[in-house]
Amino acid sequence: MPSTSSLRPAPLSFPAQQGQHWIDRLNDGSPVLIRPLRAQDREREKAFIENLSPLTRHQRFLGEVKEVDGRLLDQLMDVGTRERVAFVALVHDNGSLREIGISRYAQAGDGADVCEIAVTVADDWQQRGLGALLLQHLIDEARSNGFKRLYSVDSAANRSIRELTNALGFSHRTDPDDATQVIHSLDL
Repeated sequence: MPSTSSLRPAPLSFPAQQGQHWIDRLNDGSPVLIRPLRAQDREREKAFIENLSPLTRHQRFLGEVKEVDGRLLDQLMDVGTRERVAFVALVHDNGSLREIGISRYAQAGDGADVCEIAVTVADDWQQRGLGALLLQHLIDEARSNGFKRLYSVDSAANRSIRELTNALGFSHRTDPDDATQVIHSLDL
């Protein structure tokens, strides 16, 4: 009789990684590489956004983004400091690495101990636990960098983010400036 370990698929190896990274398994057992977003990920980030469904793209940007121009990419790639962090999730796809999710935070104001966060998962990778993994790595990083609170402003109709933030202990309130939005908040 084969051992239990021999029944599990062998993990795919990822290219050797420098610096901070994790190889996690999703709820379905799929391996995923999570690491900080790097300058060489620029085209990968652009393709990721362009391949999101219109609904997912709208939920990510709280508005319509039809084209990912250089200015938006410059803003999204401006990370790698204590104040601005992004973690990218990558999987093997036809011999190359494909971005399937990203989480990020940006310090809210100069010297503030509060960060605004965002997490986005490719449509074909949703409901597998990737959003929770990405957000948990982001929470851990923000805490280790001395931040005291995280928040996210999202559409009140975005059920997925509400479920995700509920599972991770966030509180929720209606945005006082826009009743169609909800502010999710987590004290660290």
